[in-house]
Amino acid sequence: MQIFAFLNQKGGVGKTTVTLNLARALSLKGYKVLLIDFDPQANAGSGLGIKVSKERSIYQALIEREVEKFIQNPLSSLYLLPSSIDLVGLEIELVNFPQREYLLRGLISQSYYQGKPLKDFFDFIFIDSPPSLGLITVNILCATQGIIIPLQCEYYALEGLSLLIKTVRGIKKRLNSELQLFGLVLTMYDSRNRLSREIAEEVQKHFKWILFKTFIPRSIKVSEAQSFGKSILDYELHNKVSWAFHKLAEEFLEKVRGFPNLNT
Repeated sequence: MQIFAFLNQKGGVGKTTVTLNLARALSLKGYKVLLIDFDPQANAGSGLGIKVSKERSIYQALIEREVEKFIQNPLSSLYLLPSSIDLVGLEIELVNFPQREYLLRGLISQSYYQGKPLKDFFDFIFIDSPPSLGLITVNILCATQGIIIPLQCEYYALEGLSLLIKTVRGIKKRLNSELQLFGLVLTMYDSRNRLSREIAEEVQKHFKWILFKTFIPRSIKVSEAQSFGKSILDYELHNKVSWAFHKLAEEFLEKVRGFPNLNT
């Protein structure tokens, strides 16, 4: 099993868009992908047309210590463990909880789906994280193997990147030795925009070692797709963003195969 978290402490960088659409692109290639929405905003669920419900959410799964009855299957080979606003209070509830950093990790490792451990049923597990570096995010970092950072092509997003990488390395050292910085995806890229080109050049200069070659272009069609509760690949297959996610999926798979620390 390969578990990947999509992480950025800054909001509005396209994190959920990348998580959902990369998962969908892989599912269209026949891979079974479980998308865990661990963001209280629950945008991954709404982006797939799933109605938010406290009774069928990751929050309730954590309380009951099992996931099967909470997993939904909105599209072929794509499965969702949805979120809810109740996650907002989770950090307060976990203050005195023993081993609180490993709650999500334990849930994933001990749960079954259709009679099989999650690691045997799913090819990939993707975790959509909140735009913060609190206890929820620490739980995600302790549960995952690979970190993928979506980065919007603007300077404010670039400024926080070094802090984010430092945080990931700190968690690896203290709490999760399996954790790896796997990839960085540039989002909302516009080749006609000088700022986009400058940000891309800066990222290539300093973070080429984890940067995906595929950039996700800016398009109003992404927002349109979200308003209809669809991935961009289901909303408009021949859109430039759809093609970019198919290319990203191919690059992702190639990178997984060549990344020994993540191969099982």
